Amino acid sequence: MNRKLYMYFAGSCTFALFAFLSYVVKFYPDWLQPFDNTLTTIVRNLHPHWNGFFLWITQFGGSTTIIILFLVLFLVLIYGKKYVDAIWLSLGVAVVAGGINPLLKLFFTRKRPLLEHLVTETSYSFPSGHATASMVFYGSLIFLVPLFIQTKFWRIGLQTCLAIFILFIGISRIYLGVHFPTDILGGYCESLTWLLFTYPIYRKYRQLRVLQKTNYNAR
Repeated sequence: MNRKLYMYFAGSCTFALFAFLSYVVKFYPDWLQPFDNTLTTIVRNLHPHWNGFFLWITQFGGSTTIIILFLVLFLVLIYGKKYVDAIWLSLGVAVVAGGINPLLKLFFTRKRPLLEHLVTETSYSFPSGHATASMVFYGSLIFLVPLFIQTKFWRIGLQTCLAIFILFIGISRIYLGVHFPTDILGGYCESLTWLLFTYPIYRKYRQLRVLQKTNYNAR
Protein backbone atom coordinates (compact mmCIF):
# COMPACT_ATOMS: atom_id res chain seq x y z
CA MET A 1 0.00 0.00 0.00
CA ASN A 2 1.58 3.29 -1.07
CA ARG A 3 1.67 6.32 1.15
CA LYS A 4 -1.34 7.99 -0.47
CA LEU A 5 -3.59 4.97 -0.02
CA TYR A 6 -2.36 4.49 3.54
CA MET A 7 -3.30 8.06 4.42
CA TYR A 8 -6.72 7.70 2.79
CA PHE A 9 -7.29 4.49 4.75
CA ALA A 10 -6.23 6.18 8.01
CA GLY A 11 -8.47 9.15 7.16
CA SER A 12 -11.39 6.79 6.58
CA CYS A 13 -10.79 5.26 10.01
CA THR A 14 -10.75 8.63 11.78
CA PHE A 15 -13.88 9.69 9.87
CA ALA A 16 -15.65 6.46 10.85
CA LEU A 17 -14.73 7.01 14.50
CA PHE A 18 -15.94 10.61 14.34
CA ALA A 19 -19.20 9.50 12.70
CA PHE A 20 -19.73 6.89 15.41
CA LEU A 21 -19.04 9.37 18.22
CA SER A 22 -21.32 11.93 16.57
CA TYR A 23 -24.19 9.45 16.33
CA VAL A 24 -23.84 8.33 19.94
CA VAL A 25 -23.44 11.88 21.29
CA LYS A 26 -26.59 12.96 19.43
CA PHE A 27 -28.86 10.02 20.18
CA TYR A 28 -27.38 7.85 22.97
CA PRO A 29 -25.09 10.07 25.09
CA ASP A 30 -25.49 7.81 28.14
CA TRP A 31 -23.49 5.11 26.36
CA LEU A 32 -20.39 7.29 26.67
CA GLN A 33 -20.62 7.93 30.40
CA PRO A 34 -18.44 4.97 31.57
CA PHE A 35 -15.64 5.93 29.17
CA ASP A 36 -15.89 9.66 29.88
CA ASN A 37 -16.17 9.23 33.66
CA THR A 38 -13.20 6.87 33.87
CA LEU A 39 -10.82 9.10 31.90
CA THR A 40 -12.09 12.28 33.58
CA THR A 41 -11.46 10.77 37.02
CA ILE A 42 -7.90 9.82 36.06
CA VAL A 43 -7.12 13.29 34.72
CA ARG A 44 -8.90 15.19 37.50
CA ASN A 45 -6.90 13.28 40.13
CA LEU A 46 -4.05 15.63 39.21
CA HIS A 47 -6.10 18.58 40.50
CA PRO A 48 -5.08 21.06 41.91
CA HIS A 49 -1.34 20.39 41.64
CA TRP A 50 -1.20 20.87 37.86
CA ASN A 51 -3.39 23.98 37.66
CA GLY A 52 -0.58 26.27 36.52
CA PHE A 53 0.67 23.93 33.80
CA PHE A 54 -2.73 23.18 32.27
CA LEU A 55 -3.95 26.78 32.51
CA TRP A 56 -0.80 27.73 30.59
CA ILE A 57 -0.84 25.05 27.91
CA THR A 58 -4.58 25.31 27.19
CA GLN A 59 -4.00 28.85 25.88
CA PHE A 60 -2.10 27.43 22.90
CA GLY A 61 -5.32 25.85 21.64
CA GLY A 62 -7.39 29.00 22.05
CA SER A 63 -8.57 31.04 19.08
CA THR A 64 -6.44 34.11 19.88
CA THR A 65 -3.17 32.18 20.09
CA ILE A 66 -3.96 30.00 17.08
CA ILE A 67 -4.81 33.07 14.96
CA ILE A 68 -1.59 34.89 15.96
CA LEU A 69 0.63 31.86 15.31
CA PHE A 70 -1.19 31.11 12.08
CA LEU A 71 -0.67 34.66 10.77
CA VAL A 72 3.03 34.54 11.64
CA LEU A 73 3.54 31.20 9.89
CA PHE A 74 1.40 32.29 6.94
CA LEU A 75 3.55 35.37 6.41
CA VAL A 76 6.72 33.29 6.70
CA LEU A 77 5.44 30.90 4.02
CA ILE A 78 4.36 33.73 1.73
CA TYR A 79 7.71 35.47 2.19
CA GLY A 80 9.45 32.24 1.25
CA LYS A 81 7.16 31.92 -1.82
CA LYS A 82 5.70 28.68 -0.48
CA TYR A 83 2.24 29.53 -1.74
CA VAL A 84 0.81 26.00 -1.94
CA ASP A 85 1.86 25.34 1.65
CA ALA A 86 0.30 28.63 2.80
CA ILE A 87 -2.98 27.82 1.05
CA TRP A 88 -3.19 24.31 2.56
CA LEU A 89 -2.50 25.63 6.04
CA SER A 90 -5.03 28.44 5.61
CA LEU A 91 -7.78 26.14 4.38
CA GLY A 92 -7.33 23.81 7.34
CA VAL A 93 -7.47 26.54 9.95
CA ALA A 94 -10.28 28.49 8.29
CA VAL A 95 -12.50 25.64 7.09
CA VAL A 96 -12.14 23.13 9.93
CA ALA A 97 -11.41 25.22 13.03
CA GLY A 98 -13.14 28.42 11.94
CA GLY A 99 -16.10 27.07 9.99
CA ILE A 100 -17.03 23.42 10.45
CA ASN A 101 -16.38 23.07 14.18
CA PRO A 102 -18.63 25.94 15.37
CA LEU A 103 -21.44 24.61 13.14
CA LEU A 104 -21.03 21.10 14.56
CA LYS A 105 -21.25 22.47 18.10
CA LEU A 106 -24.56 24.12 17.23
CA PHE A 107 -25.86 20.90 15.70
CA PHE A 108 -24.98 18.59 18.59
CA THR A 109 -25.68 21.11 21.41
CA ARG A 110 -23.93 18.93 23.97
CA LYS A 111 -23.77 20.50 27.40
CA ARG A 112 -20.43 20.82 29.14
CA PRO A 113 -19.51 18.62 32.14
CA LEU A 114 -21.12 19.42 35.49
CA LEU A 115 -17.76 19.94 37.14
CA GLU A 116 -15.98 22.97 38.53
CA HIS A 117 -14.80 24.91 35.47
CA LEU A 118 -11.35 26.43 35.95
CA VAL A 119 -11.85 28.57 32.84
CA THR A 120 -14.94 30.28 31.46
CA GLU A 121 -16.58 28.73 28.40
CA THR A 122 -19.97 29.63 26.92
CA SER A 123 -20.26 27.48 23.78
CA TYR A 124 -21.36 23.86 23.50
CA SER A 125 -19.06 20.95 24.23
CA PHE A 126 -18.84 18.56 21.25
CA PRO A 127 -16.53 18.53 19.41
CA SER A 128 -13.88 20.41 21.38
CA GLY A 129 -12.77 23.59 19.64
CA HIS A 130 -9.36 23.53 21.33
CA ALA A 131 -8.76 19.92 20.27
CA THR A 132 -9.90 20.65 16.73
CA ALA A 133 -7.85 23.83 16.34
CA SER A 134 -4.69 22.41 17.92
CA MET A 135 -4.81 19.27 15.79
CA VAL A 136 -5.44 21.09 12.51
CA PHE A 137 -2.85 23.81 13.14
CA TYR A 138 -0.05 22.00 14.99
CA GLY A 139 -0.84 18.85 13.01
CA SER A 140 -0.28 20.82 9.80
CA LEU A 141 3.00 22.01 11.29
CA ILE A 142 4.07 18.39 11.76
CA PHE A 143 3.75 17.93 7.99
CA LEU A 144 5.38 21.30 7.24
CA VAL A 145 8.43 20.83 9.48
CA PRO A 146 10.53 19.27 6.64
CA LEU A 147 10.27 22.59 4.77
CA PHE A 148 12.38 24.23 7.46
CA ILE A 149 14.45 21.42 9.01
CA GLN A 150 16.30 18.90 6.86
CA THR A 151 18.28 17.16 9.62
CA LYS A 152 16.39 13.95 10.43
CA PHE A 153 17.16 13.96 14.17
CA TRP A 154 15.88 17.51 14.76
CA ARG A 155 12.97 17.07 12.35
CA ILE A 156 11.64 13.98 14.12
CA GLY A 157 12.33 15.56 17.51
CA LEU A 158 10.26 18.65 16.69
CA GLN A 159 7.46 16.59 15.16
CA THR A 160 7.33 14.44 18.30
CA CYS A 161 7.20 17.54 20.51
CA LEU A 162 4.31 18.94 18.45
CA ALA A 163 2.39 15.67 18.78
CA ILE A 164 2.87 15.67 22.56
CA PHE A 165 1.86 19.33 22.64
CA ILE A 166 -1.42 18.52 20.87
CA LEU A 167 -2.08 15.70 23.33
CA PHE A 168 -1.53 17.90 26.39
CA ILE A 169 -3.79 20.63 25.02
CA GLY A 170 -6.56 18.05 24.81
CA ILE A 171 -5.87 16.74 28.31
CA SER A 172 -5.93 20.30 29.64
CA ARG A 173 -9.56 20.69 28.57
CA ILE A 174 -10.56 17.63 30.59
CA TYR A 175 -8.48 18.74 33.57
CA LEU A 176 -10.05 22.21 33.52
CA GLY A 177 -13.51 20.63 33.66
CA VAL A 178 -14.86 22.07 30.41
CA HIS A 179 -14.85 18.98 28.19
CA PHE A 180 -15.61 15.28 28.20
CA PRO A 181 -12.83 13.01 26.84
CA THR A 182 -15.10 12.13 23.90
CA ASP A 183 -15.27 15.86 23.03
CA ILE A 184 -11.50 15.83 22.72
CA LEU A 185 -11.45 12.60 20.73
CA GLY A 186 -14.13 13.98 18.42
CA GLY A 187 -12.15 17.18 17.82
CA TYR A 188 -8.98 15.22 17.10
CA CYS A 189 -10.78 12.92 14.64
CA GLU A 190 -12.44 15.86 12.90
CA SER A 191 -9.10 17.53 12.16
CA LEU A 192 -7.19 14.31 11.50
CA THR A 193 -9.73 13.37 8.85
CA TRP A 194 -9.08 16.68 7.11
CA LEU A 195 -5.30 16.36 7.36
CA LEU A 196 -5.14 12.76 6.16
CA PHE A 197 -7.46 13.31 3.18
CA THR A 198 -6.02 16.64 2.04
CA TYR A 199 -2.30 16.05 2.62
CA PRO A 200 -1.83 13.84 -0.49
CA ILE A 201 -3.60 16.49 -2.60
CA TYR A 202 -1.46 19.27 -1.10
CA ARG A 203 1.69 17.21 -1.66
CA LYS A 204 0.76 16.61 -5.31
CA TYR A 205 0.30 20.32 -6.01
CA ARG A 206 3.45 21.16 -4.10
CA GLN A 207 5.49 18.74 -6.23
CA LEU A 208 3.97 20.26 -9.37
CA ARG A 209 4.92 23.72 -8.11
CA VAL A 210 8.52 22.60 -7.48
CA LEU A 211 8.68 21.00 -10.94
CA GLN A 212 7.41 24.18 -12.58
CA LYS A 213 10.02 26.27 -10.77
CA THR A 214 12.75 23.81 -11.76
CA ASN A 215 11.73 23.88 -15.43
CA TYR A 216 11.50 27.70 -15.37
CA ASN A 217 14.99 28.04 -13.85
CA ALA A 218 16.39 25.58 -16.38
CA ARG A 219 15.38 27.80 -19.32
